Amino acid sequence: MPSLTDIRTTFLDYFEKNGHARVDSSPLVPRNDPTLMFTNSGMVQFKNLFTGQETRDYVRATTSQKCVRAGGKHNDLDNVGYTARHHTFFEMLGNFSFGDYFKDDAIALAWGLITKEFGIDPSRLLVTVYHTDDEAANIWKKVAGLPDDRIIRIATDDNFWRMGPTGPCGPCTEIFYDHGDHIPGGPPGSPDEDGDRFIEIWNLVFMQNEQFADGRLEPLDMQSIDTGMGLERIGALLQGKHDNYDTDLMRALIEASAQATGTDPDGPDNVHHRVIADHLRATGFLIADGVMPSNEGRGYVLRRIMRRAMRHAHQTGASDPVMHRLVPALVHQMGGHYGELRRAQPLIEETLRGEEERFRTTLDRGLRLLEDEVGRLPEGGTLPGEAAFKLYDTYGFPLDLTQDALREKGLKVDTAGFDAAMAEQKARARAAWSGSGEQADAAIWLDLADQHGATEFLGYDTETAEGQILALVRDGAEVDAVKAGETVALVVNQTPFYGEAGGQVGDTGTIRTKTGRVRVTDTKKSAGLFLHMAEVEEGELCAGQSAELVVDTLRRSAIRANHSATHLLHEALRAALGEHVAQRGSLNAEDRLRFDFSHGQALTPEELSRIEAEVNRYIRQNSEVSTRVMAPDAARDLGAQALFGEKYGDEVRVVSMGRLDGSGKGTDKTTYSIELCGGTHVARTGEIGAFVALGDQASSAGVRRIEALTGQPAMDYLRAQDRRVTELANLFKAQPEEVGERVRALMDERKALQAEIARLRREAAMGAGAEAKEINGMKVVLQVISGVSGKDLGPMIDQQKQILGSGIVALIADTGAKPAVAIGVTKDLTDRVSAADLVKIAVEALGGRGGGGRPEMAQGGGADIAQAEAALAAVEKAIAGA
Repeated sequence: MPSLTDIRTTFLDYFEKNGHARVDSSPLVPRNDPTLMFTNSGMVQFKNLFTGQETRDYVRATTSQKCVRAGGKHNDLDNVGYTARHHTFFEMLGNFSFGDYFKDDAIALAWGLITKEFGIDPSRLLVTVYHTDDEAANIWKKVAGLPDDRIIRIATDDNFWRMGPTGPCGPCTEIFYDHGDHIPGGPPGSPDEDGDRFIEIWNLVFMQNEQFADGRLEPLDMQSIDTGMGLERIGALLQGKHDNYDTDLMRALIEASAQATGTDPDGPDNVHHRVIADHLRATGFLIADGVMPSNEGRGYVLRRIMRRAMRHAHQTGASDPVMHRLVPALVHQMGGHYGELRRAQPLIEETLRGEEERFRTTLDRGLRLLEDEVGRLPEGGTLPGEAAFKLYDTYGFPLDLTQDALREKGLKVDTAGFDAAMAEQKARARAAWSGSGEQADAAIWLDLADQHGATEFLGYDTETAEGQILALVRDGAEVDAVKAGETVALVVNQTPFYGEAGGQVGDTGTIRTKTGRVRVTDTKKSAGLFLHMAEVEEGELCAGQSAELVVDTLRRSAIRANHSATHLLHEALRAALGEHVAQRGSLNAEDRLRFDFSHGQALTPEELSRIEAEVNRYIRQNSEVSTRVMAPDAARDLGAQALFGEKYGDEVRVVSMGRLDGSGKGTDKTTYSIELCGGTHVARTGEIGAFVALGDQASSAGVRRIEALTGQPAMDYLRAQDRRVTELANLFKAQPEEVGERVRALMDERKALQAEIARLRREAAMGAGAEAKEINGMKVVLQVISGVSGKDLGPMIDQQKQILGSGIVALIADTGAKPAVAIGVTKDLTDRVSAADLVKIAVEALGGRGGGGRPEMAQGGGADIAQAEAALAAVEKAIAGA
């Protein structure tokens, strides 16, 4: 019996031998279709090839595509576990032709695979075709020899595929397997077609037309093929099963669930194990592709799937978290083909464990509340919407989880009442938010958030994506279109652009539609929306259009490097200065980083050098930068540092980087830096390149600031420094390492020369002046001198006081600007005359204010040098009267 792994390999090998390129599965989060929540078919990654917007180096392809149908218009969640063929996650085998072969080869290849490679009995097969597609019907007769009664013509859209209301489309042919008349059900197109006797195993789409808005169907220039075969369905058939959950892969996961919960895989808990097995696959692959549980968008759908599985695990009687213990079984079954699953295994396990631990704290109370409410209902009654909303709002029970629990009891929920309670809560939240002092135009963002929901951020793992323009806002009002030359704020359903937060600046880049292009100059956030502030460069953009969003990659890379370096710097500061260091602000821009931290004194050059060296050591380590989502308390127990300015809810993103030898803080002893952070980061620390600290300065009381460079700016700075040193070395005719000593020698020589010059200048100035005269029995020198500065007066007075032995010296310097005055009195005379009093008299006469000092020495300044002689005369008069 072939395993599902064998069947997948056989399919891919068959088409590869027939000239098809084997293409890896694309991620579950589609980057090229903003209308899809998750990738739900094999053709999604090839959409632009079919429309001619993109070309690749192959015209034939084959894939095994990961698919999820658990949200939006493709939602199979409610049926999972209760039917034979519904899944949230499944694999779609497919072969594709992009203008190469068409119906003849597609049908021949399909028939050859299923009847020869897979060995399915041709007599058990029948097909459907679109009722007007005579060409396909005739090919089936020729290739497979099928009679008319086994080629069923279908007139509905079941056999006509459309990409959307307009665009490529075409008829289908579906291949069915007849399980035999012992199973109820009729052939497709019959009144009993919903039975299980005839099961579709493959759908071939002939993409031959283009649908126009006016209803016209025109032939496409490039006619293509898109096929889809569910691996689980064909696996069940080839393994002789009638239920997808009985295949080897699903059975292995069911048995792992039964073993973990200590229950019978085929007993009363069978449905629980089926749900757990299916949801384990969806959960594991979604996390591996970058989706994390949250309260918005894809993350919310993931959380619903996780919590639904956890409730079923609880129903088996399991008292401890179960889901994370099943991940090794999943990786064993599927990690060989999907390497991303194996690489993400630790993250999947940790995310599941954390989510289940949080959910279990409220699960018992929530279920008791549900039981109490159900106990008050009449037989066959309906749970009030308010009660269902309380379960959601207080205990985190999504509506569908409550519905799933009640389904087992044959009860329903008043969904209208639930919606009303939800709307009332939103209205209360809006009123509180509007009064919180936010920007004046916040009302429009609140209205848009209520209408469309929060923007989903894709930028943690991509810098390009497609989005749908939900709104265009110009001058504070919503508009239908904007044209070249206008500025606008764009709101889209999903974006790779990071909105300014947590010290990281907003992204810039380009948004294009079929009719126009804008340059995004900044990205901000408000009310859960990402606001793309843009200038229309070309054409016209309209609300409702699909758009290609491209972040400025080089700028984002530089910002990422600076942000990750900030985390390393924070930890290096704590290691060098002490545990009191905490972040007090930051800026992570494309050209530099700035980090403010609590510390009471300036860093010494040695401390700054040591911190810089430690950051660079962890950059060179090139360790992986990992991101996890967990409860804040669990993150703090791990040793995570909260970043200043961030707001934290029930869950936080934990960014870790750097390897230690087991000496770390908290429960994680092997990681250097662990921070709570919602920003974007490098994949490995080596991508930062280099770190250069430009210096340390005061930011505010008790807060210091370091500015630094990373990557290319750091290298440019170091090269510039090197050039300066080389230029100096050339000037000194010395080696670069000798420059410092040469500069110090020159500085010492210059200092000595300046002192000698000052001495000679003072001597020359004094030598040209009057000699001492006697006033009131005291020797007095009064002089106006030129060619000296105010700071020269003090030493000159000291020198004259030594010459006089006893006396008074009053000097006014003509500095060429405002005059300076200094007066000295020998100590033996200070009981008669105070230098401070005399200076005030001189300053006033010079037209200045103030002046002062000690009784033996005082200085001041004036405004008018022309009054110098008058000032000395005033001083002389004061001495005479003393």
